[in-house]
Amino acid sequence: MGFGDLKSRSGLEALNKYLEDKSYIEGNVPSQGDNVVFQALSACPSADLAHALRWYNHIASFGAERASFPGSKKDLGSYGSAAVTNGSAKKNDDDDFDLFGSDSEEEEDDEETKKRKEEELRKYHEKKAKKKQVIAKSSILLDVKPWDDETDMKELERLVRSVEADGLLWGASKLVPLAYGIKKLQINCVVEDDKISTDFLEEEITKFEDFVQSVDIAAFNKI
Repeated sequence: MGFGDLKSRSGLEALNKYLEDKSYIEGNVPSQGDNVVFQALSACPSADLAHALRWYNHIASFGAERASFPGSKKDLGSYGSAAVTNGSAKKNDDDDFDLFGSDSEEEEDDEETKKRKEEELRKYHEKKAKKKQVIAKSSILLDVKPWDDETDMKELERLVRSVEADGLLWGASKLVPLAYGIKKLQINCVVEDDKISTDFLEEEITKFEDFVQSVDIAAFNKI
């Protein structure tokens, strides 16, 4: 295995040594190699392993985006010093048979690899820039209770729906029997969590004190 056991001190030291002159596990952009090695770690490297810690914090900052890094996943042992050594050996074996190889061919391969990595990096940043910000929302079911059976429930509902605010959208409603001919208004709304709170809804609705006795949260679900 390239780094050995990454849950051991020796494995972390091997990773730290490998990252002395590298920003990523493979190439010049974040890839599935970084994702695989990151997942193999059980904890953040200690401060004395500066290179591994720098790399770890950088990859951790991507959060769930790590799953969409370019490239394909390989076995953990395919990454690191062992992978480099095996690659070098393969190259030496090939050289034994490539009697007509030249430096110019290697330079062309290097240039092609550089262009490919630059293209992958460009596509990655474009994808990241286009990713829409997720707005946290919740679906709330309210129970609005009147004072008695003489309360005008149509007017009560109209007043409830008159509460308007950025991030608040009223939905379906129905009247639910309670007792002694009294019915409560059960009404659904969708709110943006950063803008609308349950306290706000309760305060605004109970302002209609001639119609509303109380407001309760019957159901609360994240969307």
